[in-house]
Amino acid sequence: MADARAAPSRAVLVAVQLPGVTDEDHASDLEELGRLVRTLGFEVAGTVSQRRDALAAAAVLGEGKLKDLAAMTGGKGLVPSGAPEVKTKARAKWAAAQHAIGKGTEESADDGESGAPGAGPPLPKPDVVIVDHEISPSQARNLERATGARVLDRTGVIVDIFHRHARSREAKLQVEIARLNYVAPRLRESPGGKERQRGKGAGEAAIELDRRKIRDRVAELREQIAAIQKENDNRRQGRHDQLRVALVGYTNAGKSSWMRALTRTEVLVEDKLFATLDTTVRALQPESKPRVLVSDTVGFIKKLPHDLVASFRSTLDEALEASLLLYVVDASDPTREAQLQVTRDVLREIGADAVPAKLLFNKADRLDATDKARLAHDHPGALLLSAHALEDVAALRAAILQFFDDAMVDADLLVPYAKQSLIGDVYENAKVLAEEYDDEGTHLKLRGLPGAIARLKRAAEAAR
Repeated sequence: MADARAAPSRAVLVAVQLPGVTDEDHASDLEELGRLVRTLGFEVAGTVSQRRDALAAAAVLGEGKLKDLAAMTGGKGLVPSGAPEVKTKARAKWAAAQHAIGKGTEESADDGESGAPGAGPPLPKPDVVIVDHEISPSQARNLERATGARVLDRTGVIVDIFHRHARSREAKLQVEIARLNYVAPRLRESPGGKERQRGKGAGEAAIELDRRKIRDRVAELREQIAAIQKENDNRRQGRHDQLRVALVGYTNAGKSSWMRALTRTEVLVEDKLFATLDTTVRALQPESKPRVLVSDTVGFIKKLPHDLVASFRSTLDEALEASLLLYVVDASDPTREAQLQVTRDVLREIGADAVPAKLLFNKADRLDATDKARLAHDHPGALLLSAHALEDVAALRAAILQFFDDAMVDADLLVPYAKQSLIGDVYENAKVLAEEYDDEGTHLKLRGLPGAIARLKRAAEAAR
């Protein structure tokens, strides 16, 4: 019994191939949905796929495919009408007889399976249906009625993963907003919500009360996030003139592995989707002068719910305000081009496509010479590296420093003796090439970014 309780829930994946979606993209979407489902701890028991011009309005799938799905989950495969069933003695007798027939058939089938030599106990029927589309509450409810299983759509799966992986206070608040916005329109369709609507007056008032509580809670959460984001904005403003690199890319592409390799810090690295939801900022190691800050960001994915994109605005701001973006792509993934396009689309959506960027194909050690040559041809100037190779980490560090060095300018700066406290700021934000002293103060020859040089000159002149 303990083993049975420990066994993961089994799920069936459901997807509709819409016009304009190629077979390759459809297969890729299903594979990615499987990874999302396994990240939640479910076991994928099977897949039901159908070509349609649009999702069926009632229950996503057509009548035949719906019955195929129900056969896997043990449901009836029919969407019952909304009208209440008329209960009579004759109907009750007929239902009891059908139940007895069905039970006898199941027992015979079970006896046949258990009697097979070497056969183990039959696997439990899948109790979860995962739909690779955003579906309406009524579609979800109809699928539940037809299959007898719990139904989640793609948005619900991603929200649930975010909810489990959020660690910082800000991430937890952001995920709770997205979760409440997802749950609110589904209250009426949930079994509990449906039950409370049966009567007039109090039942309806209870539903409205739940929704008002959710609205009030969301407003409260937004106020808390606004306060946190104000602190983050002030912190980012303090780093305004510093050299900043943001790691961006598809979820599970290896951003956190590069964060750990470049900064020599212990950050979470897991082979799971959305393992990182919190922004982490660390200095590039060994430290350079001026210092370079590296930030890890939340990963992107196809059909990322807009509520989550909006909720993680502060995380994406790290990309928007970076000096350099490193697009991290899993070179070993067959869908790498599509993943790169998703990254570009999301960054374009927030206006970060104008930030200077370098393309980094990670896990290049898994490629053969032909694949590497093809990638280098298709993406001139891209870096093909592995976060687990020390020489590759050193090569990326050198490429980052070279990028910033190319953007730097030389300048002379006079720091009056009355403003000697500025010297530490100078060394923090620029390279000091030479240092001399006379009656006026300290003469410095610098190399740094134009913005940092201009700020240091303003600070020095203010003391004269």
